[in-house]
Amino acid sequence: MSNADNWQGDVLRDLRGGGPQPAPQGGTGPAGQGAAAPAPPGPGPDPAPPVAPRTPHAPPHPAAQAPPAAQAPPVAQAPPAVEAVRPENDVPPPRPAGARATRTPDSRPAVDPSLAGASRKPRNGEPFTVRAARAIWRTVSSSVAREVAEVSRTAESLQQPVTTGRQIAVTSIRGGAGKSTVAALLGTTYAHYRQDPVLFVEADPALGSLPIRLGAESLRWTTGDVADIVQPQMSLLDITGYLVQLRDNAWLLPGSQGQIGAMLDFRSYERVMVSLRRYFGVTVVDCETLPAEVARVALTASQACVLTTPATLDGVASTHAVLQWMRGLPPHVIGGTVVVLTEQAPHSGIDTAEAVRTLRSTGTSVHVLPYDRHLADGGAIRTELLAQATRTAATRIAADAFQLSQKRH
Repeated sequence: MSNADNWQGDVLRDLRGGGPQPAPQGGTGPAGQGAAAPAPPGPGPDPAPPVAPRTPHAPPHPAAQAPPAAQAPPVAQAPPAVEAVRPENDVPPPRPAGARATRTPDSRPAVDPSLAGASRKPRNGEPFTVRAARAIWRTVSSSVAREVAEVSRTAESLQQPVTTGRQIAVTSIRGGAGKSTVAALLGTTYAHYRQDPVLFVEADPALGSLPIRLGAESLRWTTGDVADIVQPQMSLLDITGYLVQLRDNAWLLPGSQGQIGAMLDFRSYERVMVSLRRYFGVTVVDCETLPAEVARVALTASQACVLTTPATLDGVASTHAVLQWMRGLPPHVIGGTVVVLTEQAPHSGIDTAEAVRTLRSTGTSVHVLPYDRHLADGGAIRTELLAQATRTAATRIAADAFQLSQKRH
C-alpha cells in the first residue's frame, strides 16, 4: 500500500509520539500539507519569538497503540461506557504560526454544578425480571451460536478499513427526536469496534446535549473557536489539543459551552471539517434540525445521513413526506439515508412494524431504536446499562450507516 493510502498508520504514529511530528505526506487531506509550524507561546495580537512546541494538554489515549483497523479481529462485545477523560493540565494548546489570534476561552463545566444533586443513580435500561428471563432463555436455547455469529459479522463490517475519513451526519426534522442520543450511540459503537480515531462534531450550537450524553465534564474550545485557529498544516497532536478526549480513542468538538447565543455559520463549519476530516476514520456530526443552513451543508458533505424521528403518528407522517420529496433529488441522497424511529415511551402509540414498511417503500433503510429506561433518563450514556435490544439496534444502525458511507466518495 502506498503512503498516500496508509493515512491511518500516519495518524496512529502521530498519537503514539510524545512530541510534535510532521503532518502526513500525501495523505487524504487537502494538498500542500507539510510539517506543523512551531507555535508561539500563547495567543495574543503581538507576535513573539518562536519556541519549541509542546505537547497539547490532551494526552494520547492508550487505545491509539492498537494495530490498524484492517488487521483488527472481529469483536463480539457491546460497546463500553463513554466517560470523559480529564486532561492532566488545563493550559491551552499551542497555536501554529499563521493562525489568526483568538481569545483563549475559559473552561466551563458541561453541567452546572448546582444541578449535580438533581440527577439520580443511572437506571438499567430494562427491568431485572427481563434480564433474568433472557439469561434463562439463553441457557436452554439453541440460538446462542447464531447470535454470536451475527454479532461477529456486524463487528467485521464495522471494522472495514477506509482510504478517506467517513462523515456521517445525524439530523432530524424537529426537536426531541433523539438526534443527539443516536449520534452518541453511533460514535460510541465506531470507537469501540474500530482502531482508527473517531471524532464527534456538534454542529448544533443551540444548547445541544451531545457533550452531556458523552459524559464530558468540562468544555473549552468550540467549533466556532477552532474555525479561527485550525490550519491544514497542523499535526494531529496540535488538533487534539483543542478537543475533548473520550474513551476508546474518541474525541469531541462541542458546538457551544452550554450558553445561549452561540452561533455557527456554514463557512466556519466547512473550514473545521476540511481541516479535521483527514485525521479520523469516522466523523459523526450532530447537526441542527432541518432545514437549517449548517445542516444542509453537513448533509451535502457527508457520505451517509441518519434521519431520526419519534415513533409517533405525526413523526412518521412528516418523515414520509420528507422522504417522498428526497426521491426527486439525486439518487445518492436517499440511497445514503438511514431512518431511525425512536421509541420514547414503553408502549408506542403506532404499529411500528407497519410504519417501518411504509417508510421503506420510499427506498430508504429504516430501523427502530426501542424504548430504553437508561436513555430516557437523559444523562451520560453508560453502554453496560443499556438494554440488550438497544445495544443490538445501535450496532445494526451503525453498521448500516457505515456500509452506505462506503459507497460514496
